Amino acid sequence: MKKWIVAAAVVTALSGCAQLPDYASAVKTPPPAALVGNWQTFGPQRGLVSDQAKASLIITAEGDTLDCRQWQRVIAKPGKITYFDGEWVNVNNEVRVMPLELEGTELHYDKLIMQKVTQLSAECQKARDDLANAAAAKPVATAAPTAFDTDEEHQKKHKMTYIEKEKKPKN
Repeated sequence: MKKWIVAAAVVTALSGCAQLPDYASAVKTPPPAALVGNWQTFGPQRGLVSDQAKASLIITAEGDTLDCRQWQRVIAKPGKITYFDGEWVNVNNEVRVMPLELEGTELHYDKLIMQKVTQLSAECQKARDDLANAAAAKPVATAAPTAFDTDEEHQKKHKMTYIEKEKKPKN
């Protein structure tokens, strides 16, 4: 059994298809200064669904990213930069790992060729702001409720648990 595990690990390592098990396991790493900024596609791209579609990639100095695709609607996926398997990659929240290759002033990313821009499109700016507002509004949970608990039920359940513990006689 151990031989099969070792053989599978060697084959995976040699094939270059090493995977991250989940989003949390990707370590957010500050990228090189040349990668930091707003990147956008210009003109038709083979990596986009339509000739009218646009893609933007926002990379912060801390290593946060936002992949924003727009055509008939806007799809924005947050992620993070990490140095993985010898190259800089963007890992989005769906655990999709996409290499970032800078060639001169062009960024090659997910079958796209992007150029640095000073300002985001209005649609991607709105998507970024919406995600930031949603993250700021999310309360810090002390105990996670189950899928069937309402906030009131959750509070009662945990309050009752605490009260029941207090009332138990000590032996």
